[in-house]
Amino acid sequence: MTAMRLLHTSDWHVGRVFHGRDLLREQEEVLGGLADLVSDERVDAVVVSGDLFDRAVPNAEAVAVCSRVLERLRAAGARVVVTPGNHDSAARIGMFSGFAEAGGLHLRTRIGSLAEPVLFADDHGPVAVYGIPFLEPETARHRLEVPQARGHGGVLTEAMRRVRADLAGRPGARSVVLAHAFVTGGQPCESERTIAVGGVQDVPGAVFDGVDYVALGHLHGAQRIAEHLRYSGSPLAYSFSEARHTKSVWLVELDAGGLAGVERRELPVPRALATLTGALDDLLLDPEHDAVADHFLSVVLTDPVRPLDALRRLQGRFPHAVHVEWRPEGGRPGELRFAERVRDRGDEEIACCFIEDVRGDGPAERELALLREAFEAAAREGVG
Repeated sequence: MTAMRLLHTSDWHVGRVFHGRDLLREQEEVLGGLADLVSDERVDAVVVSGDLFDRAVPNAEAVAVCSRVLERLRAAGARVVVTPGNHDSAARIGMFSGFAEAGGLHLRTRIGSLAEPVLFADDHGPVAVYGIPFLEPETARHRLEVPQARGHGGVLTEAMRRVRADLAGRPGARSVVLAHAFVTGGQPCESERTIAVGGVQDVPGAVFDGVDYVALGHLHGAQRIAEHLRYSGSPLAYSFSEARHTKSVWLVELDAGGLAGVERRELPVPRALATLTGALDDLLLDPEHDAVADHFLSVVLTDPVRPLDALRRLQGRFPHAVHVEWRPEGGRPGELRFAERVRDRGDEEIACCFIEDVRGDGPAERELALLREAFEAAAREGVG
């Protein structure tokens, strides 16, 4: 008999910018490729556990990419269930949800409807998929009529109480819950926006007891909290802290008895991430670094004096270098008096170093031209 097969994904963050670089092409390549997995693995449904977009009001290009990806998944034969995360606007994603549902796209965005499942069926009977949208505690506790609830744990406890109550009226139904939360034991990274309230964001895993599988979103590294409780992670790396992540999705199978198995399916990497450390001239000349010439690069410079225009010079060899830090060997000269630090440096060099220190990269050509005009005007006025 045929079992139900689900593909657990989350944190697409369509429209994300990586250190100033547009990632839409890479996102469409990876996410669109999920349609091949749907076909090859005979997937019945794809679930997206929050953060479909990177911002509440995505631009037109991000919406177009997301639309094309969802259309490919439907064309491959999968129905799709989406819940909003903390980056999304639930109201915008839920717009036209009734029309979308008729086409196999189920947008579960309303707090008041979180205990109303999307119902699928296979040879073993019904599968109830509950989508819990991201619950901002202060708002959700009133919408859920539990004003005494505190923090994420409080509102998710009530949400799951409602889910279990509905499930109790569906004897024999297997169950899947989508939730966007920080579950105790999960390992965060640098690219996630905090959802802490009063310094507390953790939710105990036991909150989700009583269902066959919980498809979690929010943390960007794929991880297993328990056999039935997992994060799929983001499909692409969105910070250099994720350079060692293996991006993937979970293939979940439900048979007559509930959760039959979970398998990992790795995703392609459109552009790898790497970090280089050393003196600028050495990095520019050492042939050993040819292997990362096409990677997104974060570079730590160890020169005793901050090199001028370092990012532009690095990009001459490494076109995808996007981040530079200066950490001189022996430590930064913070103890030097200001006059000693700027001795023998011209106004332009001092200004450029200041901009690079604050922003992480030097001024662009247009900004450099404006600085020169300002210095020239000051010289004419006898300032300085």
